[in-house]
Formats: sequence, structure tokens, C-alpha cells
Amino acid sequence: MGMHWGELNKNIRGIITYSLSPYEQKAFAGAISKGVPNMFRRVKGQIFRVAPPFVGAYLIYDWAKKEHARLQRKDPAEFANDE
Repeated sequence: MGMHWGELNKNIRGIITYSLSPYEQKAFAGAISKGVPNMFRRVKGQIFRVAPPFVGAYLIYDWAKKEHARLQRKDPAEFANDE
């Protein structure tokens, strides 16, 4: 390829672009030391905006499921006179 470390720029008609080979990068540099604390910080900042609608939706879903099961049961009093 002809490029060595330190020759990271390319000049085409006065426009300089810089690139780094993917083989010379560290893909997960700082993922544990910076990424995990940042994830917890972001979750902590958004939990009170996201959690209440999910909790409300779950409570409505649970109520509807129980109500549907209750309405599907037969009432034994309706069949007391059958023989």
C-alpha cells in the first residue's frame, strides 16, 4: 500500500484527508473504563422518563389479561336448573 505510520494524510487538489488503517486502531479502547460508567450515567438520566410508561403499559396489559380470563369463566348459577 505504500503508506507507513506517520503518513496518514492524502492531498488531492488542496483537500487534505486523514485516515488510519483499521489494523492500526484499537476497536475497544476505553470500552470498559469509559463506556460502562457512561452507560450507567445515561441510564440514570433517562430512567424516570422511560420507566413510567413501561410500568403503566405492563399494569394495563396484566389487568386486561386477568379480566379476559375472568370473563371467559362460566357462571355455575346459570346452569343450576339444567338436568
